[in-house]
Amino acid sequence: MINDILNTFSISEQNPGASDGVQFISTSGAGINSWSPVDGHKIAGVQTVTKAEYDQVITKAQAAFRYWRTVPAPARGEIVRQIGEALRVHKDALGKLVSYEMGKSLQEGRGEVQEMIDICDFAVGLSRQLYGLTMHSERPAHRMYEQWHPLGIVGIISAFNFPVAVWSWNAMIALVCGDVCVWKPSEKTPLSALACFRILTEVFNKNQLPEGLCSLVQGGKDLGEWMAEDPRVALVSATGSTRMGKAVNITVAARLGKCLLELGGNNAIIVSGDADLDMTLMGVVFGAVGTAGQRCTTTRRLIIHESVFGQLTEKLKNAYAQLRIGDPLDARNHVGPLIDKDAVAQYLQALDAIQNEGGTFIVEGGVLEGAEYASGCYVKPCIAVVENHFAIVQTETFAPILYVMQYRDMEEAIAMQNDVPQGLSSAIMTLNLREAELFLSVAGSDCGIANVNIGTSGAEIGGAFGGEKETGGGRESGSDAWKAYMRRQTNTINYGKELPLAQGIAFNI
Repeated sequence: MINDILNTFSISEQNPGASDGVQFISTSGAGINSWSPVDGHKIAGVQTVTKAEYDQVITKAQAAFRYWRTVPAPARGEIVRQIGEALRVHKDALGKLVSYEMGKSLQEGRGEVQEMIDICDFAVGLSRQLYGLTMHSERPAHRMYEQWHPLGIVGIISAFNFPVAVWSWNAMIALVCGDVCVWKPSEKTPLSALACFRILTEVFNKNQLPEGLCSLVQGGKDLGEWMAEDPRVALVSATGSTRMGKAVNITVAARLGKCLLELGGNNAIIVSGDADLDMTLMGVVFGAVGTAGQRCTTTRRLIIHESVFGQLTEKLKNAYAQLRIGDPLDARNHVGPLIDKDAVAQYLQALDAIQNEGGTFIVEGGVLEGAEYASGCYVKPCIAVVENHFAIVQTETFAPILYVMQYRDMEEAIAMQNDVPQGLSSAIMTLNLREAELFLSVAGSDCGIANVNIGTSGAEIGGAFGGEKETGGGRESGSDAWKAYMRRQTNTINYGKELPLAQGIAFNI
């Protein structure tokens, strides 16, 4: 089945990717092999770019930008519309490839491609709404206004957990803004990226667009460093760990470049004594085990009012007992594997740290064994009773580990919610209007995303996505996140017969 999917995108082990106008494939770089965590099998390999080849990519991107910035924004939107239509055609095949290469459930793989389609639709509308402002001048016969121009080359560094969607959040918005893109995908999911560029190839070639408009470069840490250091890359949008983001930010800031960071999350749901516990259960379980706990918006902490702690944890124990763990391409399964054995090792280290700090388990964890788990990447979602100050609770472990703790009053709960270094997503479950409004107020959640009666995971593309503190402060996707991909320019036009100076200054000559 997977070979049929690869053939759909003209990918094979013998010829993983030839130069096709939008993608750059190295002829001399080292290789990256893609291994599926589903069964442990090697899928195919791609070559990495050398520094000289990377420079060629950037040169082509510069030339493409000089053309693309002159194309009217609605015409750029038409290209993105066609990309969305092509994604609709390939949704099933690309969703299966994402699921097999990354390990998320088939429903989530297809959902990720649907996110790409949704952002294309959003970007098409945006292409006619890149609005500026007009201002009143203090000088007679003068008009002031501001407009937005494209930045240039946008470098996109994406993570394995959303191997295609997060790229599209950046690329589709950047394209309608008049930018060109160079994409470094995760080394763990290179084939999903390659498949995306096969889809782009069809659209770009049909419209006779220049090479370099969108480029794919495969590589490791050194490639990310080249992009961060390169003054020709106007904006670096990086998604990944806080450690990686800090390194990128320091390097880009040293050259006064622009950075958009989407980094770690340590997301909590506060469960009020006035919560609908059945609704809460659904939000918590999906938030905690979806994508095997490998989302930046995964629910990692559950802060429960003492009056409903026992009742809710009992419901959670029953729900976890019903989870089906296995091949993510089987739609009956809820939870697939972790991305690789390194992730499994980090999961096991976290379990040890919980016990060492005095936590206890109400749902035990562990690595699953047996023929269907032969890749060694399948683990049990678990629930641990902890204190918020535990060192392990203060960090982000990319695994299905849910920490539960109790609170007495809402002010205490909000303080616990905010008392972690990360600030991405947060939620409260309550039917109490006062509690909900307090949570959303300036005295409430300090996260970039704050929800009421839904979980921390599953953001819609219409809203700006991102977080504060060690999450990096970036915003992608909807709302006015497009402004990150453009530069603001203020213009003043004098249509009178005199040249008065601002602030009433007289300069007689």
